[in-house]
Amino acid sequence: MDLRSELLKSIWYGFSALDLEKSGKVSKSQLKVLSHNLCTVLSIPHDPVALEEHFRDDDDGPVSSQGYMPYLNKYILDKVVEGSFQKENVDELCWTLTAKKNYQPKKNSSFVLPDKDAFRLWCLFNFLSEDKYPLVMVPDEVEYLLKKMCTAMSIEFCGVELEDFFSQDSVQQSGITVWTFLEMMNSGKITRGIEMGIISMAIEEVYREIVGDVLKEGYLWKKGQLRRNWKERWFTLRPSNLSYYTGEDRKDCQGNIALDGNCCVEVLPDRDGKRCMFCLKTLSKTYEMSASDTKQRQEWTAAIQTAIRLHVEGKKSLHKDLKQKRREQREQREKRKQAKEEELQRLRALQEERERKLAELELLKEAQKQAQSLLEKDEQRRRQQHEQLQQALEVQLREAEEARVSMQAEMALKEEEAERQRKRIQELEEMQKRLEEALQQEIKARLDEEAFRYAQAGLLAEEEDKMKALMSLQEEQEEYILKTEREKQELKQEMEAKSRSLEEAQRQLEEVRANRHRVDQDVVAAQRKLRQASTNVKHWNVQMNRLMRPIGPGEKRPSLGSSYSSFQIPTQRDPGLRLRRRSDSENQDEERKENVEKRAGNDLEKRNSHCSNGDMNIP
Repeated sequence: MDLRSELLKSIWYGFSALDLEKSGKVSKSQLKVLSHNLCTVLSIPHDPVALEEHFRDDDDGPVSSQGYMPYLNKYILDKVVEGSFQKENVDELCWTLTAKKNYQPKKNSSFVLPDKDAFRLWCLFNFLSEDKYPLVMVPDEVEYLLKKMCTAMSIEFCGVELEDFFSQDSVQQSGITVWTFLEMMNSGKITRGIEMGIISMAIEEVYREIVGDVLKEGYLWKKGQLRRNWKERWFTLRPSNLSYYTGEDRKDCQGNIALDGNCCVEVLPDRDGKRCMFCLKTLSKTYEMSASDTKQRQEWTAAIQTAIRLHVEGKKSLHKDLKQKRREQREQREKRKQAKEEELQRLRALQEERERKLAELELLKEAQKQAQSLLEKDEQRRRQQHEQLQQALEVQLREAEEARVSMQAEMALKEEEAERQRKRIQELEEMQKRLEEALQQEIKARLDEEAFRYAQAGLLAEEEDKMKALMSLQEEQEEYILKTEREKQELKQEMEAKSRSLEEAQRQLEEVRANRHRVDQDVVAAQRKLRQASTNVKHWNVQMNRLMRPIGPGEKRPSLGSSYSSFQIPTQRDPGLRLRRRSDSENQDEERKENVEKRAGNDLEKRNSHCSNGDMNIP
């Protein structure tokens, strides 16, 4: 809560006091006087021209609070400088205006608060009230304030009377107003049996603590900075400074210690005849102080550390921070309470839904029973229909059995005829299979011959590749022999490797020749099989013609020559002739390769003999 919000709360009471008819509007002349007084207590320079211009007499009539706010913000609150005025003077002005109208304690009552205490309670109420208009204070804040007062009076708080007061519907719904609060305090129910002086001192202490931001007050012994002697002073601790006076009336201020984040407080051992000592260190000085006992020293050090912490966190008032935290806690409690209510409502809805479903389930069970009885009736009717249908089927089965016996006799005759035809067909099929097998053998023999020819051509090509590789190895061997003397050892090793390669190539050549010989033999066998297959085909042709054309009475058996002429062998080139030609060409190639190998072997032996005779100098 900033300074503007605090001032608006007090000014709201002053504006409401001028609203005699409770219509929410105040006459311009009264607002002019109120604005003038506010400028005086807030130490703002007067602007008579703006004041007269804004509140000149015209036919607009009185002004509401919404109409007065623009002028209040622009010409008064925007010019307020914090620290240039005493807020207590503003509160006294607004209290004077509102107390005349609203605060009317009973004169004949035995317990009536003095005006000064009522004013301080009014200020405390404004500080702890909610930031909503009209201003009210929630029961939790009322209880907090009364507990603070009881603590200041060193008595135990009894909340029975307070609970009875809070149990009223109007208090629970809208909160408590300041006039209701003052009326409750004047009734004496809360402070029954306590002297008025003690109550006044407690109200003043709580007022200075909450409204005046006084964290702690009391007497302490202080050591001087120049004479280094000890004097008793009255200290007042606020979040921003620590002031000390000659007496409790705080009229003669002897010094002011500014507090910031660089300050710290330390406990000192007893010395110079003083006990319970502690010091407050700043950047420039160190202040030594002594408390009356250990408890006071602990309270003072904790309060000073709290003030330093508030300054570091950028907070100007401890109780403003505490009030905000209490408000957040209340909001959280309200949220939890609302969540619980929503959960209860949801559970009630679930219970109602469950009861509704149970009722539906009972209805479904009843409907199921009815459906079961209907199903039993349908089942009985279906059984009767099934028995009738079964009897009709038995009659039909007997008739069908009689028809089946007559048909079996006819089928037996037809099967005998079919068996004779089947045997004839089987003989013809067997003959056709034998002919097809002979034809397949001939085709396979021809395919084998072609495969062997392709294999022989591949072997010849492989033999030619090996011959080329042999020639290239021979050329490389000659090139390596002509290298320099320093590479002789490497050349010899390479020659040995090439020799081994040459031997391997010769061995492979021998294998190729052996393979070619075996292929030739396979070709001869294939030709022999082909001739045998041709003979078989001719023989089976004769047999087929004999079976397909049975001899009638008076006909002669056809001659064997005519059956041979009916089978024609497709014309083709003689494979034996081609095989002889290919074998001649292969023999010529083998002779040429043997001559080349002989020449290469002779050259290699000559070179080796030269090397062994010492023609080359080995380094």
